[in-house]
Amino acid sequence: MRYGVRSISMDDIARHLTVSKKTLYQHFADKEDMVTMVCQMHLKEGQKEFDEIRVSAENAIDELAKLSICLKRNMEEINPSLLFDLQKYHPRAWAIWQEFKKSCIYDSVKANLDQGIAEGYYRPELNTEVLSIVRMATVEIVFDDHTFPQQQFKLADVQMEIFDHFVHGLVTEKGRKLYQRYKEKKAVEVNPVNQR
Repeated sequence: MRYGVRSISMDDIARHLTVSKKTLYQHFADKEDMVTMVCQMHLKEGQKEFDEIRVSAENAIDELAKLSICLKRNMEEINPSLLFDLQKYHPRAWAIWQEFKKSCIYDSVKANLDQGIAEGYYRPELNTEVLSIVRMATVEIVFDDHTFPQQQFKLADVQMEIFDHFVHGLVTEKGRKLYQRYKEKKAVEVNPVNQR
């Protein structure tokens, strides 16, 4: 997550774990196998986190607010080259990410949109299928170094700006007010000194 996939060798991993490379190869056929297994594990943890947020959320806006915190934390830990490395050098892991995106992210976004419409927080005329696909695409676009060069943009900041823009395109006035209250509450939690 921190360095990307390509720049880390099996030697680096063995050294970090203080085991021999031979020991690594007793558990993994090769680097591709290791990357695939780590990707599966990481995405299962992500799915679990999304599910916990969904269950604990009071409403669709609360879910979005909690997801934004989770998303920001995750984006701060990710090297922007990660998805590029997976796509170019690790096709099995990339396929797992694509499947996760289609099943978990799409389903989660669509369920939230449908719930928000039913609760009156999102505009009723929204095409939830189209917007779910758009949201998946915007998650990936921040990793594109041509669109958002790493030297100029912080991954987490770009993702949060896009997320905020996405939310404001969804909400009714009732939803906007509630979303703003959640954002203000989070700002106080993050910066309690500035709120005196």
